[in-house]
Amino acid sequence: MNSDIRSLLEGVKNGDVSVDDALLAIKKQPFEDIGFAKIDLHRGIRQGASEVIYGAGKTAEQIISIVDTMIRNDIKTILITRMNKDKAEAVKQKFDLDYREDAQIGIIGNLPVPNGIGKIVVATGGTSDVPVAEEAALTAEVHGNEVIRLYDVGVAGLHRLLAHMDEIMNASVIIAIAGMEGALASVIGGLADCPVIAVPTSVGYGASFEGLSALLSMLNSCASGVSVVNIDNGFGAGYLASMINHMEAKS
Repeated sequence: MNSDIRSLLEGVKNGDVSVDDALLAIKKQPFEDIGFAKIDLHRGIRQGASEVIYGAGKTAEQIISIVDTMIRNDIKTILITRMNKDKAEAVKQKFDLDYREDAQIGIIGNLPVPNGIGKIVVATGGTSDVPVAEEAALTAEVHGNEVIRLYDVGVAGLHRLLAHMDEIMNASVIIAIAGMEGALASVIGGLADCPVIAVPTSVGYGASFEGLSALLSMLNSCASGVSVVNIDNGFGAGYLASMINHMEAKS
């Protein structure tokens, strides 16, 4: 998945982009040192997706400086994760920020038109898992994917999940998000014919050990085709699902 460089080369081929302009885009400095951070400006060319800003641990001023650097270098859509409301309000004073408080995600720029090979389904065991699910879903959408949300379809009421078999069987990737005992991933893994990415959440009573119980259940899934990311890591699941949904045959 390297749509930026492919589009650039197609532009040269079709005569829409001059050779000199293409060379300039490729020759731009690979990163910019702004003192407290080194912004990776070639990540979109190298990996097909621009650098994502991790908002936790950064001040609002640092986030603003990073965003400004990315915009000056023609990065069209910027994703900021794990950003609290106070930081978001400060960033909004400088940029047009779409802030989703439940997911603690900020988006600057327009969402791209979906160009993946299929659809990504994001399913949760319960409504308490929705913040992690929204982090995954929005991450996938920012990276050019069509996302279908199936929330509150956990195994405590299996008929709720089975009512969505068409969406499950037509997905190219499924992200299964659950806390408690984390059984949703195994059930979906036993139904679907596509990769399933399991996300344990820190939702549950005392013996769930802040998500460790769900993590171990998912790691021990007997269903084939299930992989697991870390506890509450909706971003990691959404990013990986996007990579799978943009796979191309390599000669």
